[in-house]
Amino acid sequence: MSSTDLLRKLQIAGGAIDSNPVQPLLEDFLFKLDGNNLVVSATNLETSIILEQDVTGEANGAVAVPAKILMDTLKGLPEQPITFNSEEDNNWIEITSAFGKYKLAGDDPTDFPPIPDMDPENSLVINSHILVRAINNTIIAASDDELRLSMTGVYFQIDYNKIVFVATDAHKLVKYTYSGINVDFTKSFIVPKKGLSLLKNGLQGDHEVNLSFTDDNVFFEYDNVRIICRLIDAKFPNYNMVIPVDNPNELLIGKKDIQNSLKRISIYSNKSTNQVVFNLNESSLTMSAQDLDFSNEATEQLPCKYVGEPMTIGFNAKFFLELLQILQVPEIRLELSDPTKACLLLPDENKENEDLMMLVMPVMMGN
Repeated sequence: MSSTDLLRKLQIAGGAIDSNPVQPLLEDFLFKLDGNNLVVSATNLETSIILEQDVTGEANGAVAVPAKILMDTLKGLPEQPITFNSEEDNNWIEITSAFGKYKLAGDDPTDFPPIPDMDPENSLVINSHILVRAINNTIIAASDDELRLSMTGVYFQIDYNKIVFVATDAHKLVKYTYSGINVDFTKSFIVPKKGLSLLKNGLQGDHEVNLSFTDDNVFFEYDNVRIICRLIDAKFPNYNMVIPVDNPNELLIGKKDIQNSLKRISIYSNKSTNQVVFNLNESSLTMSAQDLDFSNEATEQLPCKYVGEPMTIGFNAKFFLELLQILQVPEIRLELSDPTKACLLLPDENKENEDLMMLVMPVMMGN
């Protein structure tokens, strides 16, 4: 097999190997050879990655291979054919390249943790570009707080002709809806963000991804790669409760203008609240920040289109900037009701079959 091809595949699978695994065997790849088909598996018990590679096989068998030493060896080799030999009675592995031979101690493949079988009731096909966009849009809003387990992943809501992806950390929320599917079932589950990061990193190029699930796991399959994520066993909060429906005040502004201004102003904000105050009136947005501890303050005024009552509202600049980063559009729309309620951030235009809505909670003035 080609050293470069194998290394490229192993770099995808290696994402499922933690730096400090709970069991020594979780530092290994499981190699299984069946005819000319090599199946490589890696797992951290939460996320498993399985991929297949065409090889020239001589005898069927399996061995657990230490990942780090194998990857380091392959990285040090230029593109060339390499040969693996494994001795079943003692799990020794010998790698032969054009430069020489490398012998390493493998582990007993029968001790490798079992990887969940796929026996899904339902599945759907979604394009990799849509899936990557959904992950990129939402993952930034997922929480790191393990005490709020349900918020540490992205909520998938499959509903006949659409799939909704939602993430929130109680300060900000992102809801991305793709309405280009057609299935005869509804289902919802929460996928951990670590698994979604690995999926996103592996999804290079244009693929049709088969998404299926059981009660405990979700499976993503494409191009001889299968990524399996254990679902978060928790109930996702009722996110619709925090989305304000009546927002008579609307601001239209250039995305880059507000983003750059906010970056500058936030330098002068209080470091614990990151509070920046928005003062909205008919034709301008005035942003200001101050840090009383150090007597720092800054103000900037931006032209904009604003329809509604004059309003003063405070935001955490860090959260606001994280959401602005997602919006890949020239103009954005802010919809507001009053200074105590969430503000909606929306792209001025959505792509076909896509709808992106973001929400940021205000910081109470005087905090």
